[in-house]
Amino acid sequence: MKIRAAVITSITLFRPRRAPDPEKGFSFMTRIKRAVISVYDKKGIITLAKGLEELGVKMLSTGGTARRLRDGGAKVTEISDYTGFPEILGGRVKTLHPKIHGGLLGMRDDERHLGEMAENSIEPIDMLVVNFYPFEEVVAKEGTSFSEAIENIDIGGPAMLRAAAKNHASVTVLTDPEDYGAVLRELRRNKGKISPETNFRLSAKAFSCVSRYDAAISNYLSSLEPDGERNPLPATYTLYLEKKLDLRYGENPHQLGAFYAEGGTAGAHCVTNARQLQGKELSLNNIYDTDSAFELAREFADTACVIVKHNNPCGAALGDTPAEAFSRARECDPESAFGGIIAFNREVDETAAEEIAGMFAEVLIAPGFSEKALMLLSGRKNLRVLLTGGMDIGGAGTWDIKKVTGGALIQQSDRGWGDDFSEIKIPTKRKPTPQEMADLRFAWKVCRHTKSNAIVYARDLRTVGIGAGQMSRVDSVRIAGMKARMPTDGSVLASDAFFPFRDGVDEAARAGITAIAQPGGSVRDTEVIAAADEHSMAMVFTGKRHFKH
Repeated sequence: MKIRAAVITSITLFRPRRAPDPEKGFSFMTRIKRAVISVYDKKGIITLAKGLEELGVKMLSTGGTARRLRDGGAKVTEISDYTGFPEILGGRVKTLHPKIHGGLLGMRDDERHLGEMAENSIEPIDMLVVNFYPFEEVVAKEGTSFSEAIENIDIGGPAMLRAAAKNHASVTVLTDPEDYGAVLRELRRNKGKISPETNFRLSAKAFSCVSRYDAAISNYLSSLEPDGERNPLPATYTLYLEKKLDLRYGENPHQLGAFYAEGGTAGAHCVTNARQLQGKELSLNNIYDTDSAFELAREFADTACVIVKHNNPCGAALGDTPAEAFSRARECDPESAFGGIIAFNREVDETAAEEIAGMFAEVLIAPGFSEKALMLLSGRKNLRVLLTGGMDIGGAGTWDIKKVTGGALIQQSDRGWGDDFSEIKIPTKRKPTPQEMADLRFAWKVCRHTKSNAIVYARDLRTVGIGAGQMSRVDSVRIAGMKARMPTDGSVLASDAFFPFRDGVDEAARAGITAIAQPGGSVRDTEVIAAADEHSMAMVFTGKRHFKH
């Protein structure tokens, strides 16, 4: 499947499409005779240069790149020697010259362009190989100064790249070392020529590269306050996304959908970077629910399994083994688990795979799978199996972005805020027992990943009943009891927000709940605490709310 790039700026989407109609002047193949090479990232550049040299391509380059090419045995001419103008202003001006930009922008089928180029001794430049100063990496480092950030804003590179990409009918532009090999193979196959389709594809990629670079600069500068401090919510925010794959459909079969990845997720062990090992194509709901399941699974340091249905956990548990964790999670609500999403924070072994293969599930995601597990799972052809290749326990999240009509809401992810139980208050007469406290911590983590109003019953480090997404908190308490498929006596309860009335506590007592974790902060806290004392419940105030809409 093709991977294309996209940039969303103020909700405007740019997507490269098919190359222009050959009948409109783009049918000829470009012969590469002269190339400009100016790169910061020098990965693969020697191999590319030697390949171009074998094809008779003359190469122009700038200081550091020219030295690297010569050290690698390639013949290259300094751009300053070609233009007759030295590098000036500490290297800030190297390639900004008419002989460079004229060579890139001159149209080969325009007699006037060709005449002016000849009159001014401008030779056509048929290939540009360029990448930029590492602005994103520099500003991401702790303690980067403003002056250091400014010096890493590339000027000549983006200017040349835009010129070459605009004139893609005549110029091949390379921004990604991963493309070097394919382009060399095409040149060898076509005796030094490149197809218009390849040039068009590379030009679209080049403009996306510039867009990402400009977005990073804009977001950084827009985040700076007058005192030099960085505001995490900048005055303007440009989001860069790259399409990972086309989806079977969106939320419903009549809606188109695609999966895009944010810049900066490279290397992260998450759904975005997971590799699909088997199964049908993913739908939008598959990915959305899988992300929810995996994000909850990685909350736990101990072996955990999470089952999600319609973006809410319907079962979560810890266990000594993946198989035990799965069995305990499924027992919470076996009916809802049917057709659900299963996530682990451990490698799935043969025993767990045997259990999973016995039920219908849409997606299974884990940091690893044993060979025997994969062999067993291969019998379930429609089960989508995703491999993350690792597990980051806890950790901070990225930005959470929600689209609204005509705009977007951006907030920090509700992750990585430390231990919510580090400064708890216990306002009730009875304190939680050590087992109750362990269960409260477990239930609190599950509750944070459940749609509000959220109520989670738990006992022995597994969910017992879950009430989610209700307009009334007391209804969520009732539903958690109704959904329970095992006795609720002796369970604990976590609530994502405070109880506005005592009715939720009274309802919990009827279900046999012995301890409650909630943020506190209601004007009726005294009434709620009194209700807990009447039922001999222990109650923990965390001081932190976790709505999830």
